[in-house]
Amino acid sequence: MPELQTESEKKPATAASSQPQGESPASENEQSFVETALKLSGKSEEEARSTGAVDKADEQVEALFAPKYQTSGSPAHLAVWSDNLDANVFYAKDTTPDPDVRKVMDDSLNAIRTRRENGTLLDENKKISDESLAALGEAGYWGLLVDKEFGGQGSSFVDFAKFLTQMATVDPTVAGLASVHGCIGAVDPLRAFGNADQKLRYLPKLASGERLSAFALTEPCAGSDLTALKTEAKLDGAHYVVNGEKLFITNAVPGRTVGLVCLIEGKPAVLIADLPDEENENFQVVKYGLYALRQSYNNGLKFKDFKVPRENLLEPSRGDGLTIAYHGLNRGRVALCANAAGTMRVMLASMLPWAEFRRTYGASIVKRELVQRRIGRMSALIVACDALVEWCAWLLDEGYRGEMECIVAKIFGSEAQKEAAIELYMKTHGGRAFLEGHLFGDYVHEFLAPCIYEGEGEMLGMAFFKSLIKEHGKKFFEPIGYALQAAGIKKPNPLNPAHAWALKGPLLNYSKWRASQVFASGSMNLPNLPSNLREHAEFAAKALRKSRLQIDSLMTKHQLGLADRQCEMAALSLRIQSMVVMLTTCMFAGKSDDGIVHLAADVMCQDLRREITGELPNGKYYKTVTKLGAEVANGGFSALTGVEAPEILMKYES
Repeated sequence: MPELQTESEKKPATAASSQPQGESPASENEQSFVETALKLSGKSEEEARSTGAVDKADEQVEALFAPKYQTSGSPAHLAVWSDNLDANVFYAKDTTPDPDVRKVMDDSLNAIRTRRENGTLLDENKKISDESLAALGEAGYWGLLVDKEFGGQGSSFVDFAKFLTQMATVDPTVAGLASVHGCIGAVDPLRAFGNADQKLRYLPKLASGERLSAFALTEPCAGSDLTALKTEAKLDGAHYVVNGEKLFITNAVPGRTVGLVCLIEGKPAVLIADLPDEENENFQVVKYGLYALRQSYNNGLKFKDFKVPRENLLEPSRGDGLTIAYHGLNRGRVALCANAAGTMRVMLASMLPWAEFRRTYGASIVKRELVQRRIGRMSALIVACDALVEWCAWLLDEGYRGEMECIVAKIFGSEAQKEAAIELYMKTHGGRAFLEGHLFGDYVHEFLAPCIYEGEGEMLGMAFFKSLIKEHGKKFFEPIGYALQAAGIKKPNPLNPAHAWALKGPLLNYSKWRASQVFASGSMNLPNLPSNLREHAEFAAKALRKSRLQIDSLMTKHQLGLADRQCEMAALSLRIQSMVVMLTTCMFAGKSDDGIVHLAADVMCQDLRREITGELPNGKYYKTVTKLGAEVANGGFSALTGVEAPEILMKYES
């Protein structure tokens, strides 16, 4: 759970933030400035208002966390804007699951393995069967993230996330359902925002699996733009009456419990709603064909005068429905990366026997450089995903908001899985990849869809960038905007003495900061690392510090028009994310005494470094990555321990 602010930890009021204690940090004046700035840049009233609403929701989420754990105190933010970096915040401290929690995890894995082996994992519709879901409930699977006082296991999130990688090697759909239920479903909203009565009524049922959950947020016209919500609930006596439609909701079938995001008196809110066991005149399931999520249900939901008890409204002390939605998404993003790490393990385990079996020109293709490079690259992607999962989950356990870091994990994990499937796995298997029954042919959509889940990658990249520039903008750019607004200046002209006089204060402060960066130097506290990893870590840390001037130049160049420079923002955001991945991967690998993990981290960092600098790979790099591939092919990669390889289809006589 996040570490919430105590009275002594709350920020004192300032001239720029003078709201009463307990309210959103965004004062009415600040909010109006956001909207005014957008209007000055030519935006419509609707776009300015919608953007202002998103900013307000973001501020409300920030208010849930003690100041030192808010975005400005997060490792990714500090790595860019702080002169002195303690790199210890870039790797997780080692943890060991509680024995009772570990037993639940092992029992859950065994339950799925057994049902897969005896052919009862799926039902007649090729979905995870109710009996399989019940078996997981008996094992305690659905209660891993529910506190013990409500019948759950009380697992730390870092142990839960690492376990999802294990489960994904057995069945990624089952791993995904744990995330839907515990991270973005009803469990997290109730744990973080529910009152005592709501927790007591719902969490025991959610922990046992008596009720499985989903989160009903997306609508036909509200995906990336959550301010376009139209589903509405009106209070009528003891109930809220809901009318509207939801779309692309995983685990949305009759009999589930959903966190239902809707508008109440024009503001986003969340109701905990029990879906009826059968469709009726007030509730219908909208079915459609969907290539991804083959083994789970994904449906639309229609509500017509659907009643939800008024006591099921979640009422956070600070925030609204968007605040609740954004809170759970971070956990879902880490879970997505964990699932990708497990899925890529299965791909790699499948590549190795095929590469040994398949012969061309008298030799197994596992001896060929191209195949060795693919094996090495996939191993590197796995190690980087493992690093991000452990790190981000640990940050959330520590109480950090983790918004920026979890975005990095989601984007990297989903893109890594896509690359692994198409560029490495499919190309190694060749035409057999498209056979019915082949992991690639049957599940290619599952490997691509995560680029959209929990927020489309490039859109999230811009959200990352927005979080990164927010404090800098408040400190130096907003004062200029306020001065212009106060002076009634719409188009500033630095050669106009009146304009220069109006801006003298804020421009002087900004000029001092900019000048200080010319000779700025920073320090970094790094633990003992192998020499090559230390060199990569130092490069990443220095590049992160240097990026502040690139960010500032982009803000200065485009000013009020920055929001429309999506391509430039996305490109710079991705470079900075790559630096974060480099640093995290080095720190993760540095804790290990496994030489192959060190080599995989080295390959990953070389690849990311070339993306940042634009350099081309050289012979030394190819020697390193093919050496890694050869060692993995010889059985030296501990990450594949216990991972079963799918059978080779349509074997031929060699």
